[in-house]
Amino acid sequence: MSSNPVAETVASLMPRAKEELAALVAFRSVADFDQFPRSESVGAANWTAAALRAEGFQDVALLDTPDGTQSVYGYLPGPEGAKTVLLYAHYDVQPPLDEAGWATPPFELTERDGRWYGRGAADCKGGVIMHLLALRALTANGGVPVHVKVIAEGSEEQGTGGLERYAEQHPELLAADTIVIGDAGNFRVGLPTVTSTLRGMTLLRVKVDTLEGNLHSGQFGGAAPDALGALIRVLDSLRAEDGSTTVDGLAADDRWEGLAYDEEQFRRDARVLDGVELIGSGSVADRIWARPSVTVLGIDCPPVVGATPSVQAGARALVSLRVPPGVDAAEATKLLQAHLEARTPWGARVGVEQLGQGQAFRADTTSPAYQAMADAMAVAYPGEEMQYAGQGGSIPLCNTLASLYPQAEILLIGLSEPEAQIHAVNESVSPEELERLSVAEAHFLRNYAAS
Repeated sequence: MSSNPVAETVASLMPRAKEELAALVAFRSVADFDQFPRSESVGAANWTAAALRAEGFQDVALLDTPDGTQSVYGYLPGPEGAKTVLLYAHYDVQPPLDEAGWATPPFELTERDGRWYGRGAADCKGGVIMHLLALRALTANGGVPVHVKVIAEGSEEQGTGGLERYAEQHPELLAADTIVIGDAGNFRVGLPTVTSTLRGMTLLRVKVDTLEGNLHSGQFGGAAPDALGALIRVLDSLRAEDGSTTVDGLAADDRWEGLAYDEEQFRRDARVLDGVELIGSGSVADRIWARPSVTVLGIDCPPVVGATPSVQAGARALVSLRVPPGVDAAEATKLLQAHLEARTPWGARVGVEQLGQGQAFRADTTSPAYQAMADAMAVAYPGEEMQYAGQGGSIPLCNTLASLYPQAEILLIGLSEPEAQIHAVNESVSPEELERLSVAEAHFLRNYAAS
């Protein structure tokens, strides 16, 4: 990339990018205000807004979305008659989980073994920095050839849909010819990849009650119905013997046509312990990109330390279901709720509450923007051809934007390759990927403007 002025500019900006990412990572911007101060998210939003203003963006605003969070918007005008490109990222992050499990503090960007560690470094504060780098490189080399809108969401990780509902109420705000979602990632480091499908999701809280209050397990155990036991039984019913997801009435046999995911490579990426089997059937790509998967995210029950010999009167769990393209998330929600209610044993009282939902997404990879991106990736990653992959995760905004702007082309790129370990402890970003993808995005904007 050394003979490329755009690449040279991005390379020269990387020390500044590291400082900026460190400043942004320092905000504990988890959009769960029962656990983390709202002021941390406000701080990250204000930082992002200030960064956009410094780049000459107009109409910069903190949008109050219906879920009680803020998304940051800005508009950078390009040449008259130019196309409009929307660049998306989010500044909110997942909780750090076990902070003691981090090798370095989660909200302090730390360089180690050639990677930058910190919560949100890849998902998706790094995406905010990637967009800034691409735009700065163009500004320094002839200017930005398109109109640019930037939207940085404040609650993507919570799945509460604030930005989706805001966009539906203000459909003109995010209208664009092409949308670049900077919240996906390469299949592996150094292999340029666009994500062509996303699974949708639904999030349910299930509560089981059996008694008016806890009972002595010696005096009543054996006949008194145990709510925690009932909950364990119903959660177990969501998996077949091989670990495949089994929700009554929900198909789970689709195939993935595209990039293959080697099983041994997946074991390394997922850090599966020696001797532990993978779950499900079909290819790895089938399982993670083309089929539903259920995960029990949490259970409310007494912790082992301090537990008393009691039959539990009530217990609850948080259950996530990922649904593949072609499956309506609302219909999947109904099937999952019906399954939980029907499979709860012993006549226990069961209540199911929906907390979040997002539709799956499938891109049109034949559109001109994809060719513009393929050409840009070839410049940023010499000798490599752009690949198409699925992603098991969900970005509900994609479907909202696709329905609001049916003519817009939507591309998904980003920094969340397997080594990034997003959502886990010790999340990190590859600075080389940040540099190359910023170069790719800059060249994409040039290519797209000329197409």
